[in-house]
Amino acid sequence: MLRSWRLVQRNLLVYKRGWMVIFSGFFEPLFYLLGIGFGLGTLIPPPHLADGRTISYAAFVAPGLIASSSMNGAIAESIFNVFFKLNFSKTYDAILATPLGIREIALGEMAWSLFRGTLYVIMFVVVMIVLGLVLSPMLFLVIPASILIGASFSAACLATSAYLRTVQDFDLPMGLAVMPMFLFSGIFFPISVYPLPIQVAMEATPLFHAVGLLRGLATGLLGWHELWDLVYLVAFGAVAMWIALNRLEQRLVK
Repeated sequence: MLRSWRLVQRNLLVYKRGWMVIFSGFFEPLFYLLGIGFGLGTLIPPPHLADGRTISYAAFVAPGLIASSSMNGAIAESIFNVFFKLNFSKTYDAILATPLGIREIALGEMAWSLFRGTLYVIMFVVVMIVLGLVLSPMLFLVIPASILIGASFSAACLATSAYLRTVQDFDLPMGLAVMPMFLFSGIFFPISVYPLPIQVAMEATPLFHAVGLLRGLATGLLGWHELWDLVYLVAFGAVAMWIALNRLEQRLVK
């Protein structure tokens, strides 16, 4: 981990004069919250929680947007930037000439993406407090839970980027995985409003479990379902990290 920190330091130096690029990812979920949560939400009946409470549509949407923000932070660093370093700038070829190895590269890039995603989450939690969307004191547990979510997606994105060869290959993960997950993960509507086949497909996606875990924490509803969400995300991240390490080794160690 100490060696991996060197890669984080390197990324901090790269963004030294472009820090607004890092914070730009915060504004997308914020605009969704203001436009859909408070705009479209005025036309939608208030959702009901499992314990019978009725909450505002903005409070229902906000935890899901935090989950998508963690995913987007991982995508920005662990797919787009890693792809460029791997295929064009050959950054990792130079790094391997130092004492750092494949594991240090993978852990360093994951730590950097977690740093970026955690910034988004903290800022968004502050926005929720300011807007009066706090439903439970467990809201602050959303931050460590989001770090876990970011780690799982970062590992998956590292594995994906190691398979991409051309810029056109981005269409596959973005069009076939990221966008469908964003639309069908329970961020904007409860899963019960969808037909049964779509519900089954939604429950197989990691973003659905990320949304379920964060919504349970934000609303103070924790049960077996949220525990299953946690176990799913840990297992998903572990498998994705194993794939990422093996694939990066195949690409970089010839």
